[in-house]
Amino acid sequence: QVQLVESGGGLVQPGGSLRLSCTASGSIFSIYLMGWYRQAPGKQRELVARISSSGITNYPDAVKGRFTISRDNAKNTVYLQMNSLKPEDTAVYYCNAARPNTPLDYWGQGTQVTVSS
Repeated sequence: QVQLVESGGGLVQPGGSLRLSCTASGSIFSIYLMGWYRQAPGKQRELVARISSSGITNYPDAVKGRFTISRDNAKNTVYLQMNSLKPEDTAVYYCNAARPNTPLDYWGQGTQVTVSS
């Protein structure tokens, strides 16, 4: 069992930055594939960034070059640095932990990010 707690959301102006954090407890954090997803009102949840246990990252085109995911296995924490934020980045952001080749898949409670002037 893995518990995930996100923090760092809030209101920011267009062009601004935020850093989200997700701290995990309850299992061996380092072996999990960690990801950030978001869901805007009326839209499906979508992948924002993902990082493997070995540090390989991938991003969709919508955030590539603006968002950076990283992990600190010693602190059981994954981060999402978001720069050059746009109004269309407004959403609830969720942390995800998935253990490859197993059905183990966990979600945090979500944190609101609002980009508005």
